[in-house]
Formats: sequence, C-alpha cells, structure tokens
Amino acid sequence: MKDKQIMEMEMEIEFEESSGNIFADLGLEDAEELYKKAQIRFHIFTAIEEKKLPEIEIAQLLGITQAEVIEIMNGHFSCFTIEELLEFHKKLQIENPSVNL
Repeated sequence: MKDKQIMEMEMEIEFEESSGNIFADLGLEDAEELYKKAQIRFHIFTAIEEKKLPEIEIAQLLGITQAEVIEIMNGHFSCFTIEELLEFHKKLQIENPSVNL
C-alpha cells in the first residue's frame, strides 16, 4: 500500500525547467546583477580556497576587513558592487574566468 502512495506522489510532482538564472526564476528584479555577482563570487571563493591563506592575509591582499572576507566566503556578497568584486578577482590573479558580463 505504501509503495502505491509513494508512486502516486511521485506522479503528482510538477517542476519547471530553470532559465539558468535562479534569481530570475525567483522573480527578483535585480536578477541579472545578482547572477553576475554570484558567478564572480564563485571564482573568488575558489581562488581563496586554493590559496589556503589565513583570512587576515586575504583581507590585506584584497584591501578589505577580515569580517568582509568572511562575508564573501559565506556567500554574502550583496554589500559589494560588481566593480569591487571584479577588482578582488583581479587582485587574486584569477586567470581566464568564465564570467559572462
């Protein structure tokens, strides 16, 4: 009986294919900017992880506070402009990014 209920539930699941921009899919008005920031932030996060430097050294390299480094690493990048994120990107010497701006 339970298997039949599970199968019926599975058949009722509806889904919608993503546009490729989760922020647009959620209907946010600044979706394009948020998507670009997320792309850049991903490259920054990856570069910071690969460098394996202490947060204080990353902060000095980027010219921001240690608390701001923590914000970036936790995915909170809304306080930075795209230009600032691109500058961090440059300072981290990230080569050949796949950021579509």
